[in-house]
Amino acid sequence: MSILVVQQDHPVHKTLASVANLANLLPTSTVLAFNALIPPFSNNGCCQLSDKVLTSLLIAVCAVFCFFSSFTDTFMSNGKLYHGIATFKGFYVFNYNTNIEEGITTTELLCRLRIRLVDFVHAFLSLFVFLVFAISNSSGQTCLIDPNGVQTESALFMNLPLGVGVFSSFLFTIFPTTRRGIGYADTPSM
Repeated sequence: MSILVVQQDHPVHKTLASVANLANLLPTSTVLAFNALIPPFSNNGCCQLSDKVLTSLLIAVCAVFCFFSSFTDTFMSNGKLYHGIATFKGFYVFNYNTNIEEGITTTELLCRLRIRLVDFVHAFLSLFVFLVFAISNSSGQTCLIDPNGVQTESALFMNLPLGVGVFSSFLFTIFPTTRRGIGYADTPSM
C-alpha cells in the first residue's frame, strides 16, 4: 500500500485549501439570516407598504454586511485571538486595548493585512451572490417584484442561484485570499 504525500507548495494543495475555504468566502451566514428573516419581514409575500420597506431594508442591511465582512480578519498573537477590519493604511484591531496590552507583534503584520485588490474582488462577488439569492427568494419576489401574486417560476429564477454559486466558487478558487473573516480563525491553544 502506497501513501501519496502532497507537498505544501504543490498547486493541487493550494487549490484544495482554497476549496476548503469556500465556506468562509461565500455569504452563507448572510443568506441563512436572510432566509430566516424574509418570511416575517415580507409578510410571506402579502406585502403592504410597510412590509416592502422592511423587506428592502433587510436586503440592504444584509448586502452591506455581506460586502464589509469580506474585509474582516482574525489572527493570533502572543496566544491571544485578535479581530479586526482591513483599511487602506493597515489593519484596525477591534479587541486591542493600548493601555493594558503591550504591542501586538509588529506593525509589519498590521501593514501586511491592509486592503488589497483581491479583497474587493471577493467583496463584490460575495455581494453579487447574496443579491442573486435575495431576488430568487419567493417571498421577496412576491413582495417586491410581483405584488399580484402571479409568481414568476421561470427556469432563470430557479437555476440562477445554483449557477452563480458554482461560478463564484470557481472564481474564489482562482483568486484565493488569506483573509479568514471573524469567527473562522484558529482557536487559541490551551
